[in-house]
Amino acid sequence: MYQYDNFDREFVAERVAHYRDQTQRYLAGQLSEAEFLQLRLRNGLYIQRLAPMLRVAVPYGTLSATQLRMLAQISRRYDRGYGHLSTRQNMQFNWPEIADVPDILHDLASVEMHAIQTSGSCIRNVTTDEFSGAAADELVDPRPYCEIMRQWSTNHPEFDWLPRKFKIAVTGAANDRAAIAVHDIGIRAYKNADDAVVFDIFVGGGLGRTPVLGTAIYSGLPVKHLLTYLESIMRVYNRYGRRDNKYKARIKILVRAMGAEAFKARVEQDWVDIKGGPSTLSDAQVADMVAAFAPPARVTSAAASIDLDALRLEHPTFSHWLHHNVGPHQQANLTVVTLSTKMTGVPPGDVSDEQMDAVAQWAEDHSGGEIRISHEQNFVLPHVPRNALFELWEKARRLDLATANAGLLTNMICCPGGDYCSLANAKSIPVAEAIQRRFDDYDYVHDLGDLDLNISGCMNACGHHHVGNIGILGVDKKGQEFYQISLGGHSGHSGHAASLGQIVGPSFARAEVCDVLAIILNTFVDFRLEGESFLSCFNRIGIAPFKERVYVDAD
Repeated sequence: MYQYDNFDREFVAERVAHYRDQTQRYLAGQLSEAEFLQLRLRNGLYIQRLAPMLRVAVPYGTLSATQLRMLAQISRRYDRGYGHLSTRQNMQFNWPEIADVPDILHDLASVEMHAIQTSGSCIRNVTTDEFSGAAADELVDPRPYCEIMRQWSTNHPEFDWLPRKFKIAVTGAANDRAAIAVHDIGIRAYKNADDAVVFDIFVGGGLGRTPVLGTAIYSGLPVKHLLTYLESIMRVYNRYGRRDNKYKARIKILVRAMGAEAFKARVEQDWVDIKGGPSTLSDAQVADMVAAFAPPARVTSAAASIDLDALRLEHPTFSHWLHHNVGPHQQANLTVVTLSTKMTGVPPGDVSDEQMDAVAQWAEDHSGGEIRISHEQNFVLPHVPRNALFELWEKARRLDLATANAGLLTNMICCPGGDYCSLANAKSIPVAEAIQRRFDDYDYVHDLGDLDLNISGCMNACGHHHVGNIGILGVDKKGQEFYQISLGGHSGHSGHAASLGQIVGPSFARAEVCDVLAIILNTFVDFRLEGESFLSCFNRIGIAPFKERVYVDAD
């Protein structure tokens, strides 16, 4: 993991001091709401429906045990004893007091954390594959390059006031678990024929009101040019992006208006002037950063050697967990473990202080002290010895973190929705809970196979409903909450190309959602071929059979 140097520590400490002064001035009436707005947003503080919400940065989703313990402590001291894992791999607290936020930021700084640029019209947290540095299918560990981009983008004077928020995602694996196709900039890292790391650059992806898949504008970009090329993209966006209408201010609108080739030409023209400039990366800079993310020394476990096959026969639920939540590692003796937060009756992504403390301890005991937050709102332990799996499962089961559903229907992505968010048109959490309870049968969801279900409470698409195999969007109809359903979306993992879901038709009342979902699933079961996934079946038969049954059977 990357460790702060003196510059990092001084920079974050200064930001905390500045924000403490700004908060005191605001509370004393010396700063207006409008003046304080951008100051608090740049430090991660939103004002939500019921209370402030603080979004803590977890760069590229990587945490140490010490950092996670601090998050648990903050949740106890300043919140209500829990936090929320977001789809951008961050942690959110839903109930802090405005006056306490400077103290929270001070506590975060003590463990090399912050909330800088987790909101506002700036470059947000750079995200990546939660299995980075561990996954067996990895081509390049993207985290060193994510950290380079984090340092470059933090407080960058030219890009501190962009037309709109800006999101970057990086994948370095054969299986894109970072959803690069739906980001403002998506980056694929790999090695070329000369064994050198290079990047393919995609621009103009995004969800929200106008969902768009990104377009490739450069293939095989050398490492040394990574920042200068990104700077040229940002300069073109900063210059030509719309500022008169926030709904048309994202880079995806600019790319569409210009055309991808014309946008690329503008970038290339700008790049000529800065290609060899100060942001050009030296071999030494890259080597130092790669070294900061060296794989852990061979992780071992004090547990005795175990017979996993025998334990699977003796404990069927353990067998289910191994099948769904444990993946292959680059080292033969290790595994990658997903700790699902999707226990029936718990809002997806919500974790208690007790769970955070426990995961921190398990990371120290079994994973080299390292934890990840996944795009799917789960915890990941990336370096778990095979002979520690049964012990870890038993611990996780006692704290409701061992649900065997990674990749299944009930491992849904869900935004906080109308229960918390002032932007939401409808509630998401009650819909998620109703689905959890209706389909709380392991054999049934296992038989359905891989299936991504994503729920958003509004068109901002924080739940990424556009790229769910089944997407659910909350809409407002004359003050009533209704839900629009789409099918066939995909973020680009598991060998499928990224795709945007197709809307089935008119929306449904909340009470109807589970029944409609049951019809959709039954239609899939009736039409699927042996071994066929939901997405593959949908791509083969199209939306018509689902639409016909939904509106005939629902009537």
